[in-house]
Amino acid sequence: MSPPTIHRAGPRALLLDCASLGSVLAVHAQLQQHPLRGQVDVLAAARTVLAVFDSAASARAARSAIAGLAAEPVGDAAAAGHPIRIEVVYDGEDLAEVGRLTGLDPDGVVSAHTGQLWTAAFGGFAPGFAYLVGENEVLAVPRRDTPRTAVPAGAVGLAGSFSAVYPRRSPGGWQLIGRTAAHLWDLDRDEPALLRPGAVVQYVAVRDTVAVHGGADRAVVPVEPCLSASSLTVVASGPQSLLQDLGRPGLGDLGVPTAGAADTAGARQANRLVGNGPDDAVIETVLGGLAITAGGELTVALTGAVAHAGITRAGAAPRSAPMCSPFALHDGETLRLDPPEAGLRTYLAVRGGIDVPPVLGSRSTDVLSGLGPPPLTTGTVLPIGTVEHGRTVGAPEASTLPAVLRAGSTGSGAPEPVGLRITDGPRQDWFTDASRQRLTDQTWTVTAESNRIGVRLALGAAAGTTQDRQGTPLERSTTDELPSEGVVAGSLQVPPSGLPVVFLADHPVTGGYPVIGVVVPEDLSIAAQLAPGTPVRFRAVDPDTLRPLAQTPTTRTP
Repeated sequence: MSPPTIHRAGPRALLLDCASLGSVLAVHAQLQQHPLRGQVDVLAAARTVLAVFDSAASARAARSAIAGLAAEPVGDAAAAGHPIRIEVVYDGEDLAEVGRLTGLDPDGVVSAHTGQLWTAAFGGFAPGFAYLVGENEVLAVPRRDTPRTAVPAGAVGLAGSFSAVYPRRSPGGWQLIGRTAAHLWDLDRDEPALLRPGAVVQYVAVRDTVAVHGGADRAVVPVEPCLSASSLTVVASGPQSLLQDLGRPGLGDLGVPTAGAADTAGARQANRLVGNGPDDAVIETVLGGLAITAGGELTVALTGAVAHAGITRAGAAPRSAPMCSPFALHDGETLRLDPPEAGLRTYLAVRGGIDVPPVLGSRSTDVLSGLGPPPLTTGTVLPIGTVEHGRTVGAPEASTLPAVLRAGSTGSGAPEPVGLRITDGPRQDWFTDASRQRLTDQTWTVTAESNRIGVRLALGAAAGTTQDRQGTPLERSTTDELPSEGVVAGSLQVPPSGLPVVFLADHPVTGGYPVIGVVVPEDLSIAAQLAPGTPVRFRAVDPDTLRPLAQTPTTRTP
């Protein structure tokens, strides 16, 4: 098998273009069974494998190893061990339509679906969703012209040459041919995903009505009654307040995003100030409005977006809480955050950490997949963990918020654009030379549709400034359809509108639009603090040194 073509996907990741799905499975199996130094995650897709590493140095070292990769083709599915049986009631809404598209009657569709083995090739857009490829393409059919807004959990569908089972209720455009009671995703199992890449499936037709799994799937774990000696009670949650830590890396094959704090620098600083470990859970709150009351004597710190915070208690004079410095929050006192003066997300850490049950090893809330604790609401009581012996409270520190954001909150006139460093994306050659140049030459503006999944950008300066919105959307040089492939945080994905989206912590593990550039990991905390209306400029840098490129962005760095 010839080695894959290697593309950089930011400083710490490589996207491997393979000649066929069989090559994808072979390369993926090789990297899974024999991980390279510093390998954090490896994710198979239709024609690519994404390998993510812990550093730029590890990614550089991996290039030569992958260039000489001699993975053996995947063997016959029948020799891969006992297949997983999935019983299906074939009564799907699109069964007759699939029969028409394939030239088979409904019984013929069922015979073709059950008469071959299917292999899980790669994960999909939701935890537990697996794309299964069959031994032939008799059932290859297009997706529906109009996707359904809701497909029930357990629905069995076809799209292209793939078959799949929806693990939970979600939108979808696949042709539905049946339903199953099999639980594709169950957090009560040691292995939550029933199907991982390489698993072999045998569909079995059954006639009895089955009770299809309802899709609750324990993805969201409610905060249990507080039994801790110390606690925080949510008095008001503001627009959005979530529990976050450093996320769930390494689960991309299961369709699970990394998630975690959007601004990791701010979250780490908050934990450091109160003497916690870097991965202890904190509260991430957007645009202020959070109010919490202490149950017990607590040590707290606020970091990230700069916001005035006041502390009140019945019968006591109000006082202010500092930013980026540990302070006491006494039993019965209430801390309230105003809307931030600069930045978007403020982090609140409490000594001992917020001790809610972890989900897949993390206490972070993932807004895309629904994993983790639910968003905080009024009345939620959060238990505080035990302080580890030997951990000391930190000294006051300077804010991690970039100076350009802090200056923008006090300056007059049009704010200075915030600079984000980028490297070439794995699909930068899908765009015209002029568009690659425009990406760094023109100013972009953060829109109100941005969230933890991604920063959405519009053209030109924000309304109300001295500049008018101006610029030109990015244009592709190819009209080919890009099969979904793995994407990393910081990816600048460009949809048909030509307006880039910067992926943040909760981005999907795969994407179907080309990535023109990648924001370097060191600047993702800055991207996470960009409020709507903030102007942005991208600066092309070398992926190895992060130094500005001397050449134009149209030239790929080797």
